[in-house]
Amino acid sequence: MVFAGSGGGSGWANMKSLTLQVLTGRWFMVFASFLIMSAAGATYMFGAYSSEIKSSLGYDQTTLNLLSFFKDLGANVGILSGLINEVTPPWVVLSIGAVLNFFGYFMIWLSVTKRISKPQVWQMCLYICVGANSQTFANTGALVTCVKNFPESRGVVLGLLKGFVGLSGAIITQIYYAVYGNDPNSLILLIGWLPAAISFAFLRTIRIMKVIRQPNELKVFYKFLYMSLGLAGFLMIIIIIEKKGQFSRSGYGGSAAAVLILLFLPLAIVIKEEYDIWKNKNHVMNEVEPPTQLKIITEKPNGELDLSIPPPLPPSSINGAVTTGLPTSQKQQRDDSCFQNVFRPPDRGEDYTILQALFSIDMLVLFFATICGVGGTLTAIDNLGQIGTSLGYPKQSISTFVSLVSIWNYLGRVVAGFVSEIFLTKYKFPRPLMLTLILLLSCVGHLLIAFDVPNGVYIASIIIGFCFGAQWPLLFAIISEVFGLKYYSTLYNFGAVASPIGSYILNVRVTGHLYDKEANKQLIAAGLKRKHGEDLNCNGAECFKLAFIIITAVTVVGALVSVILVLRTRKFYSSDIYKKFKEEVKAADMEMAVSGSGAVLSETRRETKIVGCNKE
Repeated sequence: MVFAGSGGGSGWANMKSLTLQVLTGRWFMVFASFLIMSAAGATYMFGAYSSEIKSSLGYDQTTLNLLSFFKDLGANVGILSGLINEVTPPWVVLSIGAVLNFFGYFMIWLSVTKRISKPQVWQMCLYICVGANSQTFANTGALVTCVKNFPESRGVVLGLLKGFVGLSGAIITQIYYAVYGNDPNSLILLIGWLPAAISFAFLRTIRIMKVIRQPNELKVFYKFLYMSLGLAGFLMIIIIIEKKGQFSRSGYGGSAAAVLILLFLPLAIVIKEEYDIWKNKNHVMNEVEPPTQLKIITEKPNGELDLSIPPPLPPSSINGAVTTGLPTSQKQQRDDSCFQNVFRPPDRGEDYTILQALFSIDMLVLFFATICGVGGTLTAIDNLGQIGTSLGYPKQSISTFVSLVSIWNYLGRVVAGFVSEIFLTKYKFPRPLMLTLILLLSCVGHLLIAFDVPNGVYIASIIIGFCFGAQWPLLFAIISEVFGLKYYSTLYNFGAVASPIGSYILNVRVTGHLYDKEANKQLIAAGLKRKHGEDLNCNGAECFKLAFIIITAVTVVGALVSVILVLRTRKFYSSDIYKKFKEEVKAADMEMAVSGSGAVLSETRRETKIVGCNKE
């Protein structure tokens, strides 16, 4: 870009151009995704307000766990959001998610605060399912879009964005204490309006962009990582300080302000990177832009080489049938019915159809392992409030458990995303094997709860939070690598369906049933009888012991099954899995280079013609 001078007008034009570059740039889109994800993990805070629902509405543990199951069902069954994303731009998906989020949690808040008549259990299940389902729309709209915009850095992108989802619980908790104080009812209201407001603010920012591999792309993501680690570290320190002493309302306000500053700090990196891109773009434009004061004759001299793109070849007719210029393999794939190709999938790494992926052995093995692993860790997270109460921990400690899970959930996602990417590129270490190791590690946390180790719930919160977080980027990266990106929006959400299935089996049918059985046994031993509408509580180590021994056994089975996927994909992960994307980027770079050469050559000819005219 050429500016007429250095006056105020050109300065304003520069500022306007730079602002437009920042707001429409790919890095600002990543930053907007960070903010959306940092408010999209409200479902992991169920343990912080579940006791309020239980006491206010008079539920037993089985009913509360049923509510928890529908929360997990809504949060993970995102097939609808995936299908909508296949045919609409991301802003449509984000808009729907914002509306669902506000409606679901607002209705729960009205019910718990008794502003409306007590709803039926099925109505509460519907409300929390709708509210939690908004998380799938946020994930699909923001996270899937980022993966498609940065396909060669998908492990890093998944780790970072899923990491912010993990941190969201701790972030929202600090904002909640600063705005509302210690009022669990208001926490439900905050969860209702805050994520919806952020999604609406960035509707036009999140969009699919042309893939352009920047040389420093990975370094920029590492800078984002360091800032997010700083945010996680600060939250950890604040949680420890809050546990040691009482904070005033102004103290919570100060900590929340610091959290928001750290949350917006990546914007500085965004501005710097977009400024460098803007400056390089202007430099290139200044080099090739013709002098504006000269009138250029566009008449083409005889003998000049025509560099224009030749017109497309007309369709050829063979035996009266019109054929296009599509390659034979593409024509065959288009002509074949999708049902005929279900059991004839392409090679791993190529684009599977939805049905090919769903019926493949790789997906079934991965799905079963996820049911076992995520189902167990999610059961522990959802029952943290009741686990702490039954084992005699103070109420403040229960909030600490939720915050610890949130922070280590973040660290698990980030570590799994970045470390698995490094190990994969440097050592060809397969992601499925890392998933197996994570499942085995989570068993330690389950056993700490089962046998009531002194202060063991603190350690269990860290281990289970880390392992729960680590499983998600590994799961979604494996799906994208093995089955391709063409239908990733739908396959991504199908993979998440494993979570509510595991939650229903292990949380509702196993943990909730065994908890209520033990609670009723304690009531009978005390000579008491439960009144209608009264909540049912259990005390002691026996409340969750058998349930978490069963969960440990199921997780071990899931780890053993995941070894099958490790063996089936070992050859695939030993090759260059990003080769296809590297070739596409090279082809795009060559196309840009050819276009640039044509522009320079055309510019040179126009200058030659002008000089010739002047000589005459």
